[in-house]
Amino acid sequence: MAYQLYYWPTIQGRGEFVRLALETAGADYVDVARGNKTAAAGRVSQKGMAALIYQLNSPDIAQPPFAPPFLVHGKVRIAQTAAILLYLGPRLGLVGKSEAKRIWTQQLQLTIADMVAEVHDTHHPIASGLYYEDQKPEAARRAAEFRRVRLPKFLAWFESVLERNPKGSAHLVGGRLSYADLSLFQLVDGLLYAFPASTRLALAKAPLLAALHARIPTHRRLAAYLASDRRIAFSQEGIFRYYPELDG
Repeated sequence: MAYQLYYWPTIQGRGEFVRLALETAGADYVDVARGNKTAAAGRVSQKGMAALIYQLNSPDIAQPPFAPPFLVHGKVRIAQTAAILLYLGPRLGLVGKSEAKRIWTQQLQLTIADMVAEVHDTHHPIASGLYYEDQKPEAARRAAEFRRVRLPKFLAWFESVLERNPKGSAHLVGGRLSYADLSLFQLVDGLLYAFPASTRLALAKAPLLAALHARIPTHRRLAAYLASDRRIAFSQEGIFRYYPELDG
């Protein structure tokens, strides 16, 4: 049974963290809103944005998601990136078997989600419904604090996690690839796009993290995905946006 991923069709955003897991595992999935296959939605067979809107707004859905991304797998419907990966992890072989490893992996994912939210708020510190141009002074102040304090603090913490892993510094959890590794790769990749100068300075003090970021995309399936047109490029419409004035 194919997984059905629902996310905006033209941006990476939070949906990309889920795509990376599905692609790396070679899972059978449908990126529904991109219209590449037909997906069943209730009694209606839909694809593209119509399917996504149906899932969000239909009164026939007892547990509607608040917003994308969300995953449908049979009768299971899950929203929130971290919750989706919690569900997918053991099914895709991207999390350890012990409860302790699963909880630790999920904690790492939630910390990544915290930083993703802070990245978003550097260019939309007042309201998501306003254009960046409507809040540029506030964005400049927020970005300065992010570059000076938050970015190096987060990356230093991830560096310490890699350093303290009893199984070695190649992965965040144990001695095998997890969805947290993939998400951390995506986080660093986005930071290098949005804050290239500041991120390179921080990574210079986090060599293990820099090595993980360089190593993850060499995975065979992931490398093929990153080189394909399935990988949506970073842009000024996603979470990670490059405004030179915000990079100091």
